[in-house]
Amino acid sequence: MTEPILFAHRGASGYLPENTLQAFALALEQGATGLESDVWLSADDQPVLVHDRTIRRPGRRIDVTRRTAAELAPLGVPRLADLYATIGSAFELSLDLEHGPVAIPTLEVALRAGAAGRLWACHDDLGLLAELRARSRAVRLVCSTRPRRIDGGAAGVARLVEQVAAIPADALNLRWPDWTVALVATVHEAGLRAFGWDAQSDQAVDRLIGLGIDGLYADHPDLLVDRVRSAHNRVRPSRKSGPAARRGS
Repeated sequence: MTEPILFAHRGASGYLPENTLQAFALALEQGATGLESDVWLSADDQPVLVHDRTIRRPGRRIDVTRRTAAELAPLGVPRLADLYATIGSAFELSLDLEHGPVAIPTLEVALRAGAAGRLWACHDDLGLLAELRARSRAVRLVCSTRPRRIDGGAAGVARLVEQVAAIPADALNLRWPDWTVALVATVHEAGLRAFGWDAQSDQAVDRLIGLGIDGLYADHPDLLVDRVRSAHNRVRPSRKSGPAARRGS
């Protein structure tokens, strides 16, 4: 059985300041096979890795999109280009595209680094994902959402899976309790991967592994690696062969 991608949420954010180059490097040292972050576009059109648009400091609030990358660097905000230059690209990278304007510049940075095939660009706007697909066949596209945001209940989720597959995108990303046996099967049958975020506990990891999930996100990469290995020893789910099962990472 193919092991899932183990994404370090904002790097090894359980140990070091999130979204820093140090946290990303530590995550890989701890065995993560993927990194996760959020990306915004700075005032000088550089994709930068930080969770919120606003950085809060005593007595002031700093809008990331109104500062240059050079102004943000002393605040611990790296550029995407800095990540590739410092750590390389031999890992999967899941990026939440926090606003539309950052999407194409993010893809361009990954293309220049030769890393587009390992970039998992995440958004819930299918139009934005389709625009990225038109620019690159290599980039991996992920629809990140929650079932409660989808009209029509189970039928609406099934329609969404069809729409995501038609782009064609590569994965559906949901919070770990949102996944069910039936939904994982539907996603796999459509040729997509199933990603589960917020997998911070043994319960979450065991459940996702039992469902045959393809990617997990957590703050403590070393603990996630241990949990997944342990869960794999206990749980051996049967998976139908298909496009998602054959697809390489």
